[in-house]
Amino acid sequence: MRKTTLLILTLLLLNTTYDFAQTKKPKAIKTAVKTAKTPFVWEGANLYFLMTDRFMDGNPKKETYFNRTKTTGKLRGFEGGNLKGIIQKLDEGYFDKLGVNAIWFTPIVEQIHDGVDEGTGLTYGFHGYWARDWSALDPNFGTKKDLAELVSKAHAKGIRIMLDGVINHTGPVTDIDTVWPNDWVRTGPQCDYKSYQNTTACTLVKNLPDVLTENNTNVDVPPFLIEKWKKEGRYETEMASLDAFFKRTGYPRAPKYYIIKWLTDYILEFGIDGYRGDTVKHVDEDVWADFKTQCDYAFTMWKKKNPTKVLDNNAFYTVAEVYNYGISSGQNFDFGDKKVNYFKHGFNNMINFEFKWNAAQLSYEGLFTKYSDKLNGELKGYSVLNYISSHDDGKPFDPNRTKSYEAGTKLLLTPGVSQIYYGDETGRSLVIEGTEGDATLRSFMNWNDVKSNPETQKILAHWQKLGMFRKHHPAVGAGIHHQISEKPYVFSRTFTKGKYSDQVVIGLELNQGKKEIPVGTIFKNGTKVKDAYSGKAYTVEHGKVILDTDFDIVLLELKK
Repeated sequence: MRKTTLLILTLLLLNTTYDFAQTKKPKAIKTAVKTAKTPFVWEGANLYFLMTDRFMDGNPKKETYFNRTKTTGKLRGFEGGNLKGIIQKLDEGYFDKLGVNAIWFTPIVEQIHDGVDEGTGLTYGFHGYWARDWSALDPNFGTKKDLAELVSKAHAKGIRIMLDGVINHTGPVTDIDTVWPNDWVRTGPQCDYKSYQNTTACTLVKNLPDVLTENNTNVDVPPFLIEKWKKEGRYETEMASLDAFFKRTGYPRAPKYYIIKWLTDYILEFGIDGYRGDTVKHVDEDVWADFKTQCDYAFTMWKKKNPTKVLDNNAFYTVAEVYNYGISSGQNFDFGDKKVNYFKHGFNNMINFEFKWNAAQLSYEGLFTKYSDKLNGELKGYSVLNYISSHDDGKPFDPNRTKSYEAGTKLLLTPGVSQIYYGDETGRSLVIEGTEGDATLRSFMNWNDVKSNPETQKILAHWQKLGMFRKHHPAVGAGIHHQISEKPYVFSRTFTKGKYSDQVVIGLELNQGKKEIPVGTIFKNGTKVKDAYSGKAYTVEHGKVILDTDFDIVLLELKK
């Protein structure tokens, strides 16, 4: 097994309080501790991001929909992944073992029926970002019955579900997918990203119609949608639902509000817990504020109608994809001629495009201190989503998958929300011969390796143990970081919420075999702890823990 350089000590404190004024020397815990349920804390979540079409095929029928039978470029067609496949892995406990407590998957609304040639071979909307009808699910991904089952089963396991929402654009125009009306979309100019205006009032790429989200005038439902709904026998139902929405909100019947209505319907109907907003900086920020208002309303209404299904009092959670935003920017994103605070316009969290660079360039202490200081200072009350690879980032932290152990250690121990992109935990290859562009990042999940490759199984085991540790201890992602010792490098994380308190001691770059680390004043002598990595139990003596394991990682928690 590839040597990692990590020692982790952890102690879960329940129903004790922590004096945050003493950030230099956290208080010692009491020996007698009551048991309480670990709360779900979005700011410390372990989130799993998957491409719906590329994760797992749970439909043995292998059906083709909308005559999508043309030959495509490599990895640019539908590969068969679907909601049933995600359900299958939920049932098998795959996410439980990985410590995942939130799942985000790519959009599942109905996509354009045909494909387009982007210079990389024909491409279908397998990725979900080319909407044709926001009010319907694409049968390639599954049915609303599947979605209801998925959410229900995920919630039964304490796992939150986050959908992916696109408001900025429709799908491309093809011979059978007509362009939306002129009062709905623009087809030019193409964005040059040199100013706020030339980032928002433009098309991302050629032949990707841009929704007129700045428009506040009334528009009608596009004729092709009316015809489609009538053929499907749901025209009256859809129109009545739209009438009720606009009457309740008082919004004009503008394009953005139709889409907001369609997206928030999934909250009302299924009780999803969050949305990741796609291409956020290409839409006026006020639109996202309205979106969050309607998300909150829908989530509140779902809870009122389904009181027995409510998990907790967490509010609806939103994550913004603002391309090139980094944690160093704090709350503002700079367009050059204008700065926008998306946290103040509907978002709890922003995807942190900077993390992969920080993870490669900073020391452990530099990385952890920077993130803790930002999240408990300028960004207090908000969070960022850290990742090492994703579906559209061509420069991941570890493109050749030679640092899978290190990647897991850094991602899962850094303050903020961790995003595991499907296959990070199994070393799924990001270099696929014969692909063009981002297709190389989007291969099918390597389930055969998980089943039969010993090295893949070892990598997965490493991610599982760290993931479970993060899940059980909100202090890891949502806590305050404090260095205890430089050599050996030891630090603490502390977190409190109401009567719940969690303290963690972590050591890195220690030797395998016998080792001892100081624990400061985090917990008292005589405390019984268990190493979740090796399964061994220890006792704290003289302000330290002496360990002897075959691993260079130790995860100590209160022995129950």
